[in-house]
Amino acid sequence: MSMQPSGPSEVPAETVRVARAAFPKGSLAIRVRDELGPLFSDEEFADLFPLRGKPAWSPGRLALVLVLQFVEGLTDRQAAEAVRARIDWKYALALELGDAGFDFSVLSEFRDRLVQADAGRRVLDGILAAAGEKGLLKTAGRARTDSTHVLSAARDVLWLERVAETLRSALNALAKAAPDWLAGVAEPDWFKHYATRAEDSRFPKARTARDEMGLRIGRDGTWLLQALWSGQAPQELRTLPQVEHLRRMWVQNFHQVEGEVRRRDPKDRPPGVACLVNPYDPEARNGVKRDIAWAGYKAHFTETCEPDAPNLITNVATTLATVPDVSMTEAVHARLAETGHLPGEHLVDAGYIDAHLLVSSRREYGIILTGPATAGSSPQGTADGGFTSDDFAIDWDNQQATCPGGRTTTRWNPDRSQTGTPVIRVRFNSGHCRPCAVREQCTTSSVGRRLTLRPREEHEALRQTRADQDTDTWKQRYNARAGIEGTISQAVHRCGLRRSRYHGLAKTALQHQLTGAAINLTRIDAHLTGIPRARTRTSHFAALDPAKPKLSEAE
Repeated sequence: MSMQPSGPSEVPAETVRVARAAFPKGSLAIRVRDELGPLFSDEEFADLFPLRGKPAWSPGRLALVLVLQFVEGLTDRQAAEAVRARIDWKYALALELGDAGFDFSVLSEFRDRLVQADAGRRVLDGILAAAGEKGLLKTAGRARTDSTHVLSAARDVLWLERVAETLRSALNALAKAAPDWLAGVAEPDWFKHYATRAEDSRFPKARTARDEMGLRIGRDGTWLLQALWSGQAPQELRTLPQVEHLRRMWVQNFHQVEGEVRRRDPKDRPPGVACLVNPYDPEARNGVKRDIAWAGYKAHFTETCEPDAPNLITNVATTLATVPDVSMTEAVHARLAETGHLPGEHLVDAGYIDAHLLVSSRREYGIILTGPATAGSSPQGTADGGFTSDDFAIDWDNQQATCPGGRTTTRWNPDRSQTGTPVIRVRFNSGHCRPCAVREQCTTSSVGRRLTLRPREEHEALRQTRADQDTDTWKQRYNARAGIEGTISQAVHRCGLRRSRYHGLAKTALQHQLTGAAINLTRIDAHLTGIPRARTRTSHFAALDPAKPKLSEAE
């Protein structure tokens, strides 16, 4: 398909007349068109289409259809039907009443084009640009960020089903690509074991029988891989995605001992960031956040939080489930700087903060990073009444430290941590620590107390943050961060954020960009119609809990 860009079009007069009559009070789609105008132009997506070929349906309109689809939680078929049958959608898209729309498969093809060009952000940015022109977007004040877990589109499976389905998927791909070759190498009993989905079979209950079944699958997969890498197999078969997934899965789960296929011990398998967990989604990973464990991805949402404007999502980032939140803080700031949406203060939880970020956020972006800094993780600091590094007096100019017992040391050695960051190692003499009256609160080591300090600027920033977060002023200011929890809840319940609709990181990331755009349209419409922000829901009994503060309207 090719695209011939067209400029913004006016809503046809007959469409206006019928829409006004059918929706005298308006609807979200109608109000968005009236207040924000055409949100997307064809030129914004011109690079996604070739110059020659069959003319494509307007990509600017398709982008709006995708957003409205997520606003209402529709399938592709339902969204295509809405374009064809609903007056308010025709009004928002500036279509004639008789326009028949498009086949539902066009939406899938357009999403694929967005994924290939990493153009999903253009949809969210287009809505933010329109909101900014109308004075609805205020980014110079405060913003808040949080993450949530996203389940893979493929269901969780146990190990036995995982390896069986991975092998079956590769066999199906090979049967389509090279049926004659596969028919010559397939063992007769493969058709009995792998012709149907593993879930349609009954796995044995006895442990020994299950182990033997796993080894049989391992032997079959190993035989197939050896055949693929032999001189008789067409080389292009090795590049099939399902074959590569099979190869990686077998490397991680099986090995050969004296010529026999054996299952790898858990300690001999790769770390979580590389470990394959699903036969259908090669990029899904196991993640753990506090008491939640899942297989899939992680989504990070950043939104404004000003009292006199709608809270709009300004950035959405999607990562593997194994990526820690702290590694995303810099990426979020860089993206906000790129789009011109940097806040003055950024409210985050403890997962996004460390000493380096407290300093670099202010120095490089002019952002005050606000969030609870965790206490030191040393055994002494975690014990009741134990001394942390904050209890030591540090003389940076003279490169010496004084402990709570009054002893001073000059054993000061610049070094690097295991991750390569600069640190300072401070050591106290064991002869001074051993007879000290507060030794039990300080150290149990026979060689004396050891301190690992950050560089001066980072150390002092972290120490100041820990002191500030105990004050009422800081707590009152930080209360606004809780509103991002409501945003994530809205994304989960309205747009289906909790589970990915698609396989793979790139398509899941596009889903999250469209989710952010849909929530923004919903909030802009609520602001224009004067709908107040919802209050936090609390049961009557929970409201009586004297240990919890009274909940006010979400900010």
